[in-house]
Amino acid sequence: MHLPIQLRRAGAFTVATLAVVSLVYAFQRPFRVYPTVEGYDNFPIPRDFQEKGEWVFGRLMYPPVGRIYGGFEMAGTWTEGASNWAMDYPRSDRHLAQAVRRLSRIHARSVEQAINLDDGEVSDWPFLYGVEVGHWNLTDPQARTMREFLLRGGFFMCDDFHGQIEWDVFMESMHRVFPDRPVVDIPNSDPIFHTIYDLDDRYQVPGALILETHRAYEKGETGKTPHWRGIYDDRGRLMVAICHNMDLGDSWEHADNPLYAEKYSALGIRIALNYIVYSMTH
Repeated sequence: MHLPIQLRRAGAFTVATLAVVSLVYAFQRPFRVYPTVEGYDNFPIPRDFQEKGEWVFGRLMYPPVGRIYGGFEMAGTWTEGASNWAMDYPRSDRHLAQAVRRLSRIHARSVEQAINLDDGEVSDWPFLYGVEVGHWNLTDPQARTMREFLLRGGFFMCDDFHGQIEWDVFMESMHRVFPDRPVVDIPNSDPIFHTIYDLDDRYQVPGALILETHRAYEKGETGKTPHWRGIYDDRGRLMVAICHNMDLGDSWEHADNPLYAEKYSALGIRIALNYIVYSMTH
C-alpha cells in the first residue's frame, strides 16, 4: 500500500523527533545526591526516583564568593556539594515535588536535579532554582550560558537572600547575565501571580530562623521588606523571578515541621506552584 506523501513525511518527522528525544534522555546526566550543608546526607530517596516526570526541580549549582560554614571553606569545592547552593537540599526540593504532585495535575519527578552551568546540560532542565544567591559568583562563561538558557525559553527562580549587601552581591553576577535588562518589581496584575492561585495578598515568608529570633526578617533594616522582582524578555515573558528578603526554600523544607507556622509554608508552596505553571505555559 502506498501512503500519501504527506503521511510519509509526517511519519518520518515523528520517527526523527522520537529519535532526538531518546538521544537527549540518553545523554542527560543521571540523578546524583551531593553532600549537604544541613545534615540531610541520609535523607531517604523516594522509591520512584528513576521515574521520569513532566517537571523536574532543577537546583542551580554555582561557585560562591567564599564563605566559612561550620569551619568548612565552601568556595573551593562547590562542584561536589556542601556549598551555598545546597542550602535546604534535598529536603526542600523533595517536599516541593510532593506538593506539586498533590496540588496540581503535573507529574513531578520525585527527586531534584543538581545542574552545573559548566556541564552544557542546563537546556535539558527548563526550570532552574537558585538558593542563597546573595553568595553566588558566576563566572563570565556561566553568565553567558545562563543568558542563552533564559533567552531560549528557560526560567530561573531565585530565593533566600536578604538585605542590601546580599542584593549587591546578587546583582554583580546578574549584571553579567543581563547587563542591558532592568530588574523591576513584578506588578500584582502579572499572570505569574494568577496562574493557579490569586496571590494579590502576599506577605514576607521567613526562614526557619524565625523559630529562634521570632522575627520574619533577616539582615537588619534593609531585610524587612519583601520584594517580588523579575527580568522580562522582549515579548514580556518573565524569565527571572527574584524573591528577595524571604526564604521560600525554608517554607518548603519545613512544611512538615509543626513548629514552623503553616501559613508561611502554605504561601511559599502557592508561590512556587504559580511560578512552575507559569514557566510551563509562557
